[in-house]
Amino acid sequence: MAKIIIVEDDKELAGVLQDWLVSEHHVVDAVHNGAEADQLLRHYAFDLIVLDWDLPGMPGVDVCRNFRSRGGQTPILMLTGKGEIKDKTIGLDAGADDYLTKPFHPDELSARVRALLRRPAPVSATNELKAGDLLLEPSTYRVTRAGKEVRLLPKEFALLEFLMRHPNVVFSADALIDRVWSTESDASPDTVRTNIKRLRQKIDSDELRPVIVTVHGVGYKLDVP
Repeated sequence: MAKIIIVEDDKELAGVLQDWLVSEHHVVDAVHNGAEADQLLRHYAFDLIVLDWDLPGMPGVDVCRNFRSRGGQTPILMLTGKGEIKDKTIGLDAGADDYLTKPFHPDELSARVRALLRRPAPVSATNELKAGDLLLEPSTYRVTRAGKEVRLLPKEFALLEFLMRHPNVVFSADALIDRVWSTESDASPDTVRTNIKRLRQKIDSDELRPVIVTVHGVGYKLDVP
């Protein structure tokens, strides 16, 4: 699961791409002009930026250049109808990490997204996440605890995956909302508490050590010895 922003002025295309990436269990925001994207990128954290070149308000290449000038490190996938080498060079020089020329198939988008999100650290063949006897497999949307399968709702799964990717790191409720819920969501700290409570009910028991810990006055963490 990653939090992705799509910046595309073609609302129909943006909707298709958003639905496609959501179906792959990502949290996806979509905006339709460069100026709005520039403001969002100043205030919110994303794991990937999918950015169209031709945008009203501010060209995508300028959004990219501004983001990099502020020290932004998030990978950027540039979408464009421009196929000329010189145009690609301009985008890459502005800070884009990869290029996808329209039209393209969503499968190709998925492959580029996976490549840009891939972490340099070695991962197992199934990309599974482990924390003691807790196992999460993003590719198959499967969670087990002590060998027993645990059925989670989509947001519970996304929350657990995020915590498992950052073991022993404490996140406030607001930080979890920022990374696990879409920017347009009306989620609140109570929403986070409710999801944490449900997660604990599903993955913990009297016989098993609690893995999601509340750090009072601070937030929550996945506790890995």
